[in-house]
Parts: sequence; C-alpha cells; structure tokens
Amino acid sequence: MGLKLPLSELDARIIESIAAGERTVHIANKVYLSRQGVEYHVSKLLQRLRVPNRPALIAKVYSLGILAVGTWPPEVCRERLD
Repeated sequence: MGLKLPLSELDARIIESIAAGERTVHIANKVYLSRQGVEYHVSKLLQRLRVPNRPALIAKVYSLGILAVGTWPPEVCRERLD
C-alpha cells in the first residue's frame, strides 16, 4: 500500500511517540538519545517525507499506511520496517 518507505526501528519508535503526542524530552528518554538527537531524527523524517512539521508528518504516515489505523497507542506496521 502506498510508497515503500524503509524505516529503522528508531524511526518507528519516534513516529509512534510523536503520534501519541509525547514531548521531545520524553521521547529522548524513551529511546536513549539526547533532545538534540531526537530533533535530528525528526528533521530527517520531515525531509524524507517532504512535510513541513510534525502534524503533517503524522498525517502523511497515516496516509501512506505506515501507522496502523484504529490502534492506541499508535503503532507502526512492523512489516514496513527495513
């Protein structure tokens, strides 16, 4: 379904956390990165998906079928991972 976008497990965890509304500092603690490290990965995701901000990122990953619809907390479809 849609564009095949290879994602790392780290990308998936960051996307899931953003979709759940978590703040950058909380995401950083969860994935064992600095706040700046999370911001770096988010900016790379924004560039790869050609979107301007986090809400647009989440809308795009839902539209591409990367995030499973109807689940909470949000989950990346693991077959989409590299």
